[in-house]
Amino acid sequence: MENSGIPGGSRRLVIVVAIAALLIALHSVFSQLSAPEVFDADDTEIAVSPGDRFSVKVFDDPADGYRWIIAEPRPDPAVLRAAGARVSTAPAGAGTGRYLAFEAVRPGRTDLRLLRCRRCGTGAADERGARSLNFRVTVG
Repeated sequence: MENSGIPGGSRRLVIVVAIAALLIALHSVFSQLSAPEVFDADDTEIAVSPGDRFSVKVFDDPADGYRWIIAEPRPDPAVLRAAGARVSTAPAGAGTGRYLAFEAVRPGRTDLRLLRCRRCGTGAADERGARSLNFRVTVG
């Protein structure tokens, strides 16, 4: 074998670093491709597979005192599980987007009702300014 002038230990180190960089790049690409799907308030029919994570994006303005909750009747926990929320700010005056996250548990169909309310107790759907969104979630 021809002597390239690079010691064997250094050559192995270069190979290991190159492989690590390739693995990091692949992980980044796969993470982007497998990011949770985001549905808007207009997407009333949601179809996902078991194990999928997805979010529902709703308009939110924390300054107005309203918040979004999962309303009664709650989704079937054997089919759908809440997985948290995050807020994304928009340019000044445009409000914010709230992303309510969910995880599809196993095959089935359930209804998901979101309610925008202030007090969010009994009768919250009848509050002035309250708003509800209804989704049919099919996990298959």
